[in-house]
Amino acid sequence: MSRGAAPVVVRRESLLPVPADVVWARVTTADGINHELGPWMSMSLPAGADTLDIASVTPTVHLGRSWIRLFGVLPVDFDDISITELEPGRRFLEQSRMLSAPVWQHERVVDPVGDDSCHVRDVVTFTPRAALRPVAPRVVGALFSHRHRRLQQYWV
Repeated sequence: MSRGAAPVVVRRESLLPVPADVVWARVTTADGINHELGPWMSMSLPAGADTLDIASVTPTVHLGRSWIRLFGVLPVDFDDISITELEPGRRFLEQSRMLSAPVWQHERVVDPVGDDSCHVRDVVTFTPRAALRPVAPRVVGALFSHRHRRLQQYWV
């Protein structure tokens, strides 16, 4: 992924007692993403995007820069977003560049488990900037653990 630096991989999974299509419809919206990040963080939409509708995204098209804000106010990072693969209703693969990680890949998969439950899996593979290497794995791991706790709280 990067010259010389070993990539970091963070995986988080949750089983939710909600149909996969219902979960997908929420977790791929700005409201759903910001609920998962909240209350500590939020993420803006790229400039010119009034809404985020992943169903209308064409894979490999660069969406633009989203700001990641601490407490919804203070910009602390950006995510220059490109969705490179999309299986509507099931999976997306984001390959982006961030201020904190010049190489960032986030895959989210929502698979049905029977008719009334689903399995949500996030796999984040990234190469943090050298100064952040000592803490980045723990910070990103904690962030995605928080996101999955928020998913559980919302649906349970």
